[in-house]
Amino acid sequence: MNKFFSRSGAGAQRRFKFRVARLRSCVSIFVLLSLSSVIFAQSGRFDPDGSFWLKDGTTPPTEFSDFSAINLNAKRLRRLPSAGVQLNNGTTYRFKTLNVKRDNFTFTTMTLRGVSYSFAGKFLKGGVYAAGDLNDETPVLEGTLTKFRDGKKVAEANLKFVYFGGT
Repeated sequence: MNKFFSRSGAGAQRRFKFRVARLRSCVSIFVLLSLSSVIFAQSGRFDPDGSFWLKDGTTPPTEFSDFSAINLNAKRLRRLPSAGVQLNNGTTYRFKTLNVKRDNFTFTTMTLRGVSYSFAGKFLKGGVYAAGDLNDETPVLEGTLTKFRDGKKVAEANLKFVYFGGT
């Protein structure tokens, strides 16, 4: 009798097939759990990196006529301006303190030529802003911007901002 067709080899073959099937099941479960954890992690992630401009139609007090944007650039991307408050003339007031949470966004800036800014507000939307479908008409940030000159409050306004993620 040919040894390749013996019954003793059939048992080993069945055990091998059973182990492969078990391994496939384990791999399938692992992949499913990995994908679901990635999807869950991304859905709860909050990343507002980008620039926030005054919503069109918002008229700030004249003391803020030189104000341009609030820039968050934690990743230091070249396509985004440096982090801080940016003025129309290109001057950037870098952050001295910064707290970026969805329900609590606050900062103070360094003082330049006796002027500094502070902000207290909240983001109106969660998620990863750069990956989202945000337009320049829907506000995503609101709060109170305050301007100080020589340590004294000279202007304060409740403002709404739209998102710009760079080009």
